[in-house]
Amino acid sequence: MIQRSKKIKAGFRWWMPVTASVPLMVLGFLAFHLYLPHAFCANSISCVKNLSGQYDSNLKDGVFDGNNVAVPPPIPDPAQPKKVLGEADGSGKRIEVDLTNQMLYAYQNDQLIMNFPISSGKWHPTPTGVFHIWIKLRYTTMIGGDPAYHDYYDLPNVPWTMYFYNDQVGKSEGYGLHGAYWHHNFGHPMSHGCINISPTNAEKLYNWADPAMTGNVTYASDQDPGTIVVIYGAPPASEVSYRPG
Repeated sequence: MIQRSKKIKAGFRWWMPVTASVPLMVLGFLAFHLYLPHAFCANSISCVKNLSGQYDSNLKDGVFDGNNVAVPPPIPDPAQPKKVLGEADGSGKRIEVDLTNQMLYAYQNDQLIMNFPISSGKWHPTPTGVFHIWIKLRYTTMIGGDPAYHDYYDLPNVPWTMYFYNDQVGKSEGYGLHGAYWHHNFGHPMSHGCINISPTNAEKLYNWADPAMTGNVTYASDQDPGTIVVIYGAPPASEVSYRPG
């Protein structure tokens, strides 16, 4: 398959996008920590309260950017992949998110598996750094924003959600990669800090990433750790409208 970047010394290659984008990493770090208070949650109302992973058939409509949006019907259950006996923890997988170019790249053992456009934070910055997936949800509800700023949203049955964290950005802050059925403007910032992905691409990534799916809800564990997520760069300043709170 296609290799995105030049081959360099083994063991250091996956860090290259980060080291090559140090100034942008610094900008992303400053934007994240200057604009957001300590207790911020990406979905400021629902946060990470809904961890059932189940589709709610009673909810047919959502709200985004001042518009009502139809909620898609439930997706048929996919086949649940199983880890191969003797397969190394993490399977050599990593997900890279390039905020500057609004692209996601998924690698396994330095082989590019898939890549596609995403939408990162428009109203709040997406955190940069190295993270791990800690939970996978087939569906969840995301509610946040503020009508006073015209960025309120109420989105039920968000598909293929994978929340990530590290020592600086806790699980309770609710940052994740997930499908987005409410817009088609991938390649441009459109979120409140999460990584929006088209539902088709989000399903592929969800089924590929670790931990291996075990049902509507899958937690990472020592035996089946979450895939590494590396986020770097900074989106074009002309495309974001960060606000405090």
